[in-house]
Amino acid sequence: MLNFPPTVRIWLASQAVDLRLGFDGLAEQVRQHLQADPLSGHIFVFRNKRSDRVKLLYWDEDGFVLIYKRLEQGTFRWPSPQPGQNGVKVRAAELAMLLDGVDWQKARRARRYHRAATG
Repeated sequence: MLNFPPTVRIWLASQAVDLRLGFDGLAEQVRQHLQADPLSGHIFVFRNKRSDRVKLLYWDEDGFVLIYKRLEQGTFRWPSPQPGQNGVKVRAAELAMLLDGVDWQKARRARRYHRAATG
């Protein structure tokens, strides 16, 4: 489905947003609520109040890319942020599971060494 390099960070906005917002409105949400740079090349994921629709926003060298998914039935399982945080950082595999309907928070990850990406 979606393939991103391992250096790309993925942020899920903790609060629901009005998904009628387009490129500029969502970029402003990134600046105001996630305190991040929408031109960073990282992926920012937003949901609506019913959690049946999501939009992904990212900058691709020369312009914004917007991906929109609407579920015909059911909802996306959105993780809860840590207290005081406006977003949740996830891995690409976790985003794929979220978009595919898997409640990845209940899945158990095997213990492994993981070197954090720099930058």
